Amino acid sequence: MSDQNTSAPAVPPELAELRHSIDNIDAAILHLLAERFKCTQKVGRLKARLTLPAADPAREARQIARLRSLAADADLAPEFAEKFLTFLTTEVIRHHEIIRQAGSSGQS
Repeated sequence: MSDQNTSAPAVPPELAELRHSIDNIDAAILHLLAERFKCTQKVGRLKARLTLPAADPAREARQIARLRSLAADADLAPEFAEKFLTFLTTEVIRHHEIIRQAGSSGQS
């Protein structure tokens, strides 16, 4: 049995370089998302303290329109930007509701 049949083919240098760039971009995106969620956690605590609702449909609609426009300017599909923001917003609202529940269960 030959090792040549079981080993992975060599990755061309150009492909390896592009993949390295993608890996770096992915790392940057994750770090930015972590910073974004730190901010949204603060918003969630503020909303809970002020007894504001977790969701803000008017702001969400404005943000979707804004990101769709930014996506179009960046040659990215506006539909993708909307789906991405919708996913983020869903997670943020879920976190805000958890924060509110944690705050209300700690009150007498």
